[in-house]
Amino acid sequence: MNSVRAANRRPRRVSRPRPVQQQQQERNNAAAAAGDRDDDVPADMVAEESGPGAQNSPYQLRRKTLLPKRTACPTKSSMEGASTSATENFGHRAKRARVSGKSQDLSAPAEQYLQEKLPDEVVLKIFSYLLEQDLCRAACVCKRFSELANDPILWKRLYMEVFEYTRPMMHPEPGKFYQINPEEYEHPNPWKESFQQLYKGAHVKPGFAEHFYSNPARYKGRENMLYYDTIEDALGGVQEAHFDGLIFVHSGIYTDEWIYIESPITMIGAAPGKVADKVIIENTRDSTFVFMEGSEDAYVGYMTIRFNPDDKSAQHHNAHHCLEITVNCSPIIDHCIIRSTCTVGSAVCVSGQGACPTIKHCNISDCENVGLYITDHAQGIYEDNEISNNALAGIWVKNHGNPIIRRNHIHHGRDVGVFTFDHGMGYFESCNIHRNRIAGFEVKAYANPTVVRCEIHHGQTGGIYVHEKGRGQFIENKIYANNFAGVWITSNSDPTIRGNAIFNGNQGGVYIFGDGRGLIEGNDIYGNALAGIQIRTNSCPIVRHNKIHDGQHGGIYVHEKGQGVIEENEVYSNTLAGVWVTTGSTPVLRRNRIHSGKQVGVYFYDNGHGVLEDNDIYNHMYSGVQIRTGSNPKIRRNKIWGGQNGGILVYNSGLGFIEDNEIFDNAMAGVWIKTDSNPTLRRNKIHDGRDGGICIFNGGRGLLEENDIFRNAQAGVLISTNSHPVLRKNRIFDGFAAGIEITNHATATLEGNQIFNNRFGGLFLASGVNVTMKDNKIMNNQDAIEKAVSRGQCLYKISSYTSYPMHDFYRCHTCNTTDRNAICVNCIKKCHQGHDVEFIRHDRFFCDCGAGTLSNPCTLAGEPTHDTDTLYDSAPPIESNTLQHN
Repeated sequence: MNSVRAANRRPRRVSRPRPVQQQQQERNNAAAAAGDRDDDVPADMVAEESGPGAQNSPYQLRRKTLLPKRTACPTKSSMEGASTSATENFGHRAKRARVSGKSQDLSAPAEQYLQEKLPDEVVLKIFSYLLEQDLCRAACVCKRFSELANDPILWKRLYMEVFEYTRPMMHPEPGKFYQINPEEYEHPNPWKESFQQLYKGAHVKPGFAEHFYSNPARYKGRENMLYYDTIEDALGGVQEAHFDGLIFVHSGIYTDEWIYIESPITMIGAAPGKVADKVIIENTRDSTFVFMEGSEDAYVGYMTIRFNPDDKSAQHHNAHHCLEITVNCSPIIDHCIIRSTCTVGSAVCVSGQGACPTIKHCNISDCENVGLYITDHAQGIYEDNEISNNALAGIWVKNHGNPIIRRNHIHHGRDVGVFTFDHGMGYFESCNIHRNRIAGFEVKAYANPTVVRCEIHHGQTGGIYVHEKGRGQFIENKIYANNFAGVWITSNSDPTIRGNAIFNGNQGGVYIFGDGRGLIEGNDIYGNALAGIQIRTNSCPIVRHNKIHDGQHGGIYVHEKGQGVIEENEVYSNTLAGVWVTTGSTPVLRRNRIHSGKQVGVYFYDNGHGVLEDNDIYNHMYSGVQIRTGSNPKIRRNKIWGGQNGGILVYNSGLGFIEDNEIFDNAMAGVWIKTDSNPTLRRNKIHDGRDGGICIFNGGRGLLEENDIFRNAQAGVLISTNSHPVLRKNRIFDGFAAGIEITNHATATLEGNQIFNNRFGGLFLASGVNVTMKDNKIMNNQDAIEKAVSRGQCLYKISSYTSYPMHDFYRCHTCNTTDRNAICVNCIKKCHQGHDVEFIRHDRFFCDCGAGTLSNPCTLAGEPTHDTDTLYDSAPPIESNTLQHN
């Protein structure tokens, strides 16, 4: 396309300055005329060039000829080192010899007066009429002249006359320009230094070229400066032998010029104030700038570049841009303002193998299409640009484009911030991407960018959106305050999300759905309004080494057949469950630390399945693990402790295989099984609980096999209210109450269990309970209840109000006790002797007489302990209210 366009484009109009030979001939003619007039100059006003006077005086005033030789531009070699020998740079007419001895004697005082006595103000006034090369020559006269001729004010006036800049523009090396504040610059005269660096160049200054070439005497010494009316003419002047490719485009609006750059030229705006605002290059028909092969080291800077077609439809301008950079060229675009009103295409298009520009400090904003488009294996470096308020993406990267994009500010786009798709790549570092209407960064269709240390925030939808087999590496970014999820991964995409901070989102942190995958590793995910990580609809990511904490909702939410490997994460201090698993999901949770939650640690419900193994689950306000409504997880080799509502709660038809876990130091039962639940517990150690070991009630079932249940404050196993578990080959020992208690019409199958060294006794069966027993060993229990009864003690002495020893209990009609009051047999015999009493049943209770809750004091217990309630049974567990928040 570019080659066809180049071949068919109109011939460039070249209007060059008059040839140097022609200018020289005009000057020779002028000099001949001046020579005739010079004969009339008095002898005493002319300094001799030879003779005794010239040798005796260190300095002679000389009349310059009107025929100067062509001088070099005032670079460091030509301006500061201007020759003190006038004959090296200037031809001179022969002067008449002085004839007056008096005038010869006066030469030294005149010379001394000029060099030493003439006031600085007068010398500076004289110097203010000189041009730059004359100032350099004056500086060679003496030290005082050198100091005065280098006055910054003199050079600022000359500098602004030529270049218009109100601050010095430094050009220390090819392709590098920057403006400075003179007061802060280390060089004493930055105006002169910049003049030296910029001196040899062409100037595009409409209307000035004719004036410049019509007044050669006025601009004598500036023969190396070239002036043109159009940019096209200046580009044609590249062929001039003395022109090194530096073009200054002065203030103005340049419209519909054909700017095709095929050589390493340098083009820079030249204007006062904000330079780029004053130099505007615009096209309404074709791409404003086209860089083609041969422009490897070209430079364009400090100007506004606009494409502003009258007809903005796609039919006419689909391939037109503000900047078009094609194959095998690497220009530098610097400090430019780039605008396009065309509704299709892009403002900047970089395409083709070998297209590798450097675009820096530019403003690509308010375009009605894509801001920056990099495609077809193009590369390039894009640094410190402002890209905002574009109708489509701020940046597109497509078809193996592989740019390096650093420190760009990409914001307030009317679409996505950055869009990589169709195998697009790229390295994005330290960019600030925010407040775009769609995602801050979108990856699609095998695109594979690397995004490092960027801030992606305040997106009106999400932060990062990876879909349709997108990939990418997102490393050490800050992703926060987006309206939807911080990161979305869907439709078979497989990115790496590593080392990011993902926080304070208005919804979730990372959302993986629709067969999404990905590696989510080493991130800090916190403070999000919904789950820190959400996995659903057959998605299967790897989630490891993350911190997921202080969420306003849950930590990790796996639902709708979600999968995934979730390992070695720390999940803590979330408002709801640390991990939810529901609706057919089957994740593997391994070696995580799930702790300090405000509700449940891990919550399986509504057919949630999966594997929970080798985790530390502790210090939750509710249970460490809850299983309900058909859920059937495998829970093995975990440590579950410190739950304020127990270790594991299985209820509402929950299932599960609970094997080889250590469950200890929970405030309530180590394991609760209730309401038609039927789990399998094998080889667990359930110990040191602040309540019972295992509590089974309200129709609970289950197989308890080969567990060690010991040192629990209440019964090792409590079976109640129509429950019917199977206990096989368990060891229940060292309990601070009973080994096994069965009450409230429950039944059980007890086979091959060992029950020993429990304080109250081994096995207690309440009235009306029938169990199936086989090969159990009940031995060496302390039998504290029987001993207390035999010694005539009140049972409250051994239980207080924290334990419920099983024995006969009575009520006293004389003392008007209710069904909620229980009196032990010894208090009936001693404290209620002769009263109307009634045997209630053999069951669990503590003695209300000994507790001091009856009207008459107990004579066996001593000082009464006034409890606030007379509980009959252990407190029920709190069920999670997580579902209320879904």
